[in-house]
Amino acid sequence: MAIYFPLAEQFTTQTEPSFCGLTTLVMCLNALRVDPGRPWKSAWRWYSEEMLDCCTSVAAVKEKGLSFNEFVALARCQGLAALETRATTEISLEAFRAAVCASCATSAEVLVVNYSRKTLDQTGDGHFSPIGGYHAESDLVLVMDVARFKYPPHWVSLPLLYRAMQQIDASSGLPRGFISLRIDTSADDAIAAASLSNIVISTTSSRATIR
Repeated sequence: MAIYFPLAEQFTTQTEPSFCGLTTLVMCLNALRVDPGRPWKSAWRWYSEEMLDCCTSVAAVKEKGLSFNEFVALARCQGLAALETRATTEISLEAFRAAVCASCATSAEVLVVNYSRKTLDQTGDGHFSPIGGYHAESDLVLVMDVARFKYPPHWVSLPLLYRAMQQIDASSGLPRGFISLRIDTSADDAIAAASLSNIVISTTSSRATIR
C-alpha cells in the first residue's frame, strides 16, 4: 500500500456532484507532486479543481461530468503519462489484479478506476476514484471515494469492481475501465538523449582535431 500515504495526504471531497473526475485527478496530481506551473493562491503552486480547464471548461464538467477519454486527455495535459485500459472481454480479471498490485506497490503510480456504482449497490452510476490499496489475502481493493459526502473510503471485492468497470458507459457505448497515472518523463528522456548525443559528437570532434 505504498501509494496509500501520498493519496491520503491529498484526500479531498469533490465540490460538485459531477466533479468526481476532476477531484480524482487533483488528488493524483498532488499525490505525485506534479508542479502545475502556476500559482494556486499567493505563492503556492498546488492543484485545485478550477485549474483543470485546458481540455474542457470547468463549467462544462459541472454540467455533464468528465468522460473516460476526457479524463485521459486532461491527465496528459498536466504532464502525466496516462495508460488507459477499457474493461473489455480482452482484459482479464488477472490483468486488472496485476495492474492493481503494481500500482499499490509504488508511490510513483496511481491507478484510477472508472466504474458503475450500480454494480456495487451504491447510488448513482458512472464514477471515478483512485485506488489506495490492495489486500491480497481477501482480494479487496481500497476505493478512496472522492464523493465523501456519500461514501467514506471502502474496501471492494476486486472481482466485483472488475465487473463494475465492464458496464457500458451510455455516453460512449463502451465499457468503463482503469487508468494508470505516472509522471511523464518522456520529454526529459528525449532531452537527456539529445544532450548525450551532443556530448558524444563534441568529444568525437575534439579527438579528430587533436589527431
